[in-house]
Amino acid sequence: MRAHQLTTGRTFGVTFDHGDDFMTTLAKFCREHDIRQGYIPMFIAGFAEAEIVGTCEKLENPEAPVWTKVYLTNAEAMGCGTIAAAPEKGGILPHIHVTLGLKERSAVGHTSHLLSAQVQFLTEMLVVEVLSPSMTRPRNPELYDVPLLTFGNDVPRGE
Repeated sequence: MRAHQLTTGRTFGVTFDHGDDFMTTLAKFCREHDIRQGYIPMFIAGFAEAEIVGTCEKLENPEAPVWTKVYLTNAEAMGCGTIAAAPEKGGILPHIHVTLGLKERSAVGHTSHLLSAQVQFLTEMLVVEVLSPSMTRPRNPELYDVPLLTFGNDVPRGE
C-alpha cells in the first residue's frame, strides 16, 4: 500500500451538454482550466450510448484484466474517478468507474470501467484539482501492463 496526503486546489462544478462526447469534453475542461490531476468525487449523467469494460465470454484467466467492452444505450449513470497527468501525451489519463441503469430494461444495472460515452441531456460533475503530489498512471508490466495510479516518485510493485 502507498498513501499520500493530497494538497487540493480548486473545486469545480461542471455540466456537459446534450450530445457531448464524455471523454473529449472532460479533457477539454481540464485543458481550459489547466487541471493536470485531480479526482471526481461524483457525477450523474444520462448517456445515449456508452462503452464499459466487460464480456459475456468465459475468462481464460479470471485474475487477468478484461480488455473487451460492452456497448449500452439509453442509460442513467452515476460515477466517480481520478484524473492523472499524462505529460508524455500532453494531457490527462482519466480513470472513471460508472454504474449504468438501462432505462428500457427496468433500469437493470451494469457497473464497470467507463471507456466512452455520449451525453444524453446532461452530465453534472464535481472535479477537485490536486496540486501535489504529482499523480501519474504508468503501466505495470508485472501486472498485465495495467496503468496504476502513482503519487510522486512511488512505483507500484507487482504482487
